[in-house]
Amino acid sequence: MSYGSASGDDVGVLGKLWRVHWPAIIVVCLIATIGTAAQYSVADGSFQPWAERHALRFLVALALVLAIAIVNIDVWLKLAYPVYGVALLMLALVPLAGVEALGARRWIDLGALTVQPSEVMKLALVAALARYYQWLPPQLVSRPLNVLIPIALIAVPVALTLRQPDLGSAVLFTVLGLSLMFLAGVSFLYFAAAAAAVVGALPFILANLHDYQRRRIEIFLDPNQDPLGAGYHITQSKIALGSGGVSGKGFLQGTQSQLDFVPEKHTDFIASIIGEEWGFAGLLVLLALYGLLLFMLVLMAWRSRNRFSRLLIAGSAMTFFVYVFINISMVTGLVPVVGVPLPLVSYGGTSMTTLMIGLGLAMSAYVHGQRPIRGSELGPFL
Repeated sequence: MSYGSASGDDVGVLGKLWRVHWPAIIVVCLIATIGTAAQYSVADGSFQPWAERHALRFLVALALVLAIAIVNIDVWLKLAYPVYGVALLMLALVPLAGVEALGARRWIDLGALTVQPSEVMKLALVAALARYYQWLPPQLVSRPLNVLIPIALIAVPVALTLRQPDLGSAVLFTVLGLSLMFLAGVSFLYFAAAAAAVVGALPFILANLHDYQRRRIEIFLDPNQDPLGAGYHITQSKIALGSGGVSGKGFLQGTQSQLDFVPEKHTDFIASIIGEEWGFAGLLVLLALYGLLLFMLVLMAWRSRNRFSRLLIAGSAMTFFVYVFINISMVTGLVPVVGVPLPLVSYGGTSMTTLMIGLGLAMSAYVHGQRPIRGSELGPFL
């Protein structure tokens, strides 16, 4: 089967569906299947309350991926700035009209559903930066003014999320944005200067952390300070991973899970349960599937012939990578606990929807990414 051999505009719906990168879809389904099995296990061998909902949400999200994939890429390009503006407005409204939970305002209640604006912004930021660089000639991307504009696109949502406070989303915005700037060809000297500035500002940053953020860092450095309190999560996670060994204790045989020692076992710390039941080998298989998906997305981006499609796919790949990297680092004690889920494995509709919409946009970019985008005469801001 040949993928992406045509523009994607000269065929109907079935033709576009045929050109979807189905190997990547299969890998995503395998990851979600592992997630469903893990949710079944942490519920003591029951599809309720998590496994069934997890599977149904994934099937709905998968249909959404395919629906997004057949939409012409020009539509997503035209919506990039408006969606970014709406997401920015929602972030600005969170301190005023947001719903508070666990000491932070991060959600907006729309009646029928509750929306986390930071999740919308993760998609909007990638699309907005991809649109900006679509029309900017490569030889101009490193000019100071042309660097300041994308930095502003990144900095504003970062500042708004830090007010909630939501350090995890702020870090993710920064990593996503700077990664796309680097891939667009911005000079490495800017990144070196930024790194030096961050190092110099560390004392100020640490002095202005919220109490709970400072406490997370202290516990990260020494979980034994409070093994039954703030350090409980990471301590139990390490016990679960260590007790699994190489091959694990077996499906439904994890004592840390079945006896409820691991907190948030169906969300942030689901990898600890997989490590206990399936061991290092099981986690390695899961990480290999993530790696294969990222490799496929990189190839999809490489084969795209316009910059908007290329950066849109790269943004989806970076989102998956950052989620996986932070979550696995968190449960193994390599970074502080920041509440980042494991993609398509952790229970949660918001993160799954965000990741799958991003994948759908990547598929649309792949299906239609073999031609120049129409309307380039409009310029980057119209």
